[in-house]
Amino acid sequence: MPVQVRLPAPPHVAAQLGGQAKNPTFFDFGAQVTPIGLLKGFLMDKILILDFGSQVTQLIARRVREAGVYCEIQPFNRTDEQIRAFDPKGIILSGGPASTTEEGSPRAPQAVWDMGVPVLAICYGQQTLCMQQGGMVEGGHHREFGKAELTVMEACSLYDSVWPVGSKQQVWMSHGDRVTKIPDGFKVVAASVGAPFAFIACEARKIFATQFHPEVVHTPDGAKLLSNFVHKVCGLGNDWSMKAFRETEMAKIREQVGSAGRVICGLSGGVDSSVAAVLIHEAIGEQLTCIFVDTGLMREGEGDEVVSLFRQHYNIPLVHVDAREMFLGALAGVTDPEQKRKIIGKLFIDVFESEARKVGDAAFLAQGTLYPDVIESVSFIGGPSVTIKSHHNVGGLPDRMNLKLIEPLRELFKDEVRVLGRELGLPESFVERHPFPGPGLAIRVLSDITEEKLAVLRKADAVYLDEIRKAGLYNEIWQAFAVLLPVRTVGVMGDGRSYDHVLGLRAVTSVDGMTAESYAFEHAFLAKVATRIINEVRGVNRVVYDVTSKPPGTIEWE
Repeated sequence: MPVQVRLPAPPHVAAQLGGQAKNPTFFDFGAQVTPIGLLKGFLMDKILILDFGSQVTQLIARRVREAGVYCEIQPFNRTDEQIRAFDPKGIILSGGPASTTEEGSPRAPQAVWDMGVPVLAICYGQQTLCMQQGGMVEGGHHREFGKAELTVMEACSLYDSVWPVGSKQQVWMSHGDRVTKIPDGFKVVAASVGAPFAFIACEARKIFATQFHPEVVHTPDGAKLLSNFVHKVCGLGNDWSMKAFRETEMAKIREQVGSAGRVICGLSGGVDSSVAAVLIHEAIGEQLTCIFVDTGLMREGEGDEVVSLFRQHYNIPLVHVDAREMFLGALAGVTDPEQKRKIIGKLFIDVFESEARKVGDAAFLAQGTLYPDVIESVSFIGGPSVTIKSHHNVGGLPDRMNLKLIEPLRELFKDEVRVLGRELGLPESFVERHPFPGPGLAIRVLSDITEEKLAVLRKADAVYLDEIRKAGLYNEIWQAFAVLLPVRTVGVMGDGRSYDHVLGLRAVTSVDGMTAESYAFEHAFLAKVATRIINEVRGVNRVVYDVTSKPPGTIEWE
């Protein structure tokens, strides 16, 4: 609904909204302005992150948001017109796997250099900056991968009050090529052994470039450098918060759905879909119907918890579909994890289509897609970055499906979703629940799916999580779960020989799921868990623990 509002506004905002100046300070936007138009045009200044295909580009966005500034990631090949229309107050160029020395490698749009806004170029971003601005980049020099020591040579506004001149600082490098000549107007402010131009700056133009990655945790002060960029260099305040995100997303949902549109939302039992459902319900109320599909692939007791929370606590219209036989039948004999994911994704769509017809006139499908889902599923630039694995709720819907997507969490990381859940008043037990993959236990049984294997895994997983909770470790761990391995081993149980399943245990610490380290349990704890599982879960005679970090591994095994 249009609103009559009178607020202080800079001239460019008033011009965009078509308002008329009533005095030098205030603009009367008039009845033609919708709430979402007001929010988009007035509420927040923005940082634009241009993605060159790095697997950690989303971490840049994470750090910028931690600093209280809104940002968006867009592909590097945006047109000059699109970049100007976005009206960024600063631009960050990400890293990427390509080489600027190769013909046809990605370049930044000319608008990046012509708009006059501050620029921070990272890794590949630094290399393309130098190539485009008159410098040089070469391959075949000393490569740096991992931690490196940087010598701070001169003062720079980007690390003002963070790094003293003359100090040694730890950073994280990942490059084969390196800059060998910097453009005119730039100076070297810090260097490493392998990268003599590791940190360059042109203070007059407010352009800075680093060969290292400030966005990763292995650069301890990297978050402070990014905070300095958005606050001290770009001059932005702390306008973005989860409260602001909540209000903005609610307005976007209302604008997208309208006053009469109907939405169906698939509940998986996890944090993401639950938060998405509550947010959408707060925005449009009874226009939302949630569909909980019991696939037979959930953890112990989760189905009852979902039904109780949404029907009794929130009084959200909920359709509970028992589709266990359908899913298990379709998965029978399937061992390939990608095929499992695609089968489950297709069946979800089939069920939604069927239920949408029963709900009547549903035009929208809501999903709890997150940023890490997107980055692992599809490249922004269609070439340099690599698909790690597909996600059943990423990539759009088939043409035959007459439902439009609503994905209010698509730009959020998992920890941000938890903050939003608290903002919306979800129970802490739901907000702190460990992540659970959309395909459920299907990708934690590392072989063909059977009822017997699911029962073994479900019970073993429950024992494992029970011991973690009893030890007071649940909230210290990002994600913990068991996997049923596709091997059997010989054991001795009682006075007889056993030949049963091997169970793998996994627990990791992480901030946002993009990188992770295995949790360092005490040996006595793991021994206790293994003993309980072998004693209580018929069909398991050996337990192992996974100590692989991400990267090189992923958190899930499949």
